[in-house]
Amino acid sequence: MPKQQQPRPEPLDPPMVPFALAGMAAWAVTGLVLLLFRDRLAASGHENWLWICLAGFLWGFPGLAVMMRHDANRRRRRAAG
Repeated sequence: MPKQQQPRPEPLDPPMVPFALAGMAAWAVTGLVLLLFRDRLAASGHENWLWICLAGFLWGFPGLAVMMRHDANRRRRRAAG
């Protein structure tokens, strides 16, 4: 007796812009918190952590642009299908 296959579930395709914004917010909040401890960071040789947070936040802008394009294509695909 052949085994009946269940239909495959549709792959998840959530909107991606909120994820990009959340990542940017996480870098910004972390940078602001570390800014409060700037003297301790400098004393322990970790002042570059602030620059890392700034870079993470700024790299979020190209990521946000890519995710906006992805979401626009996603809406177009769903409207066509």
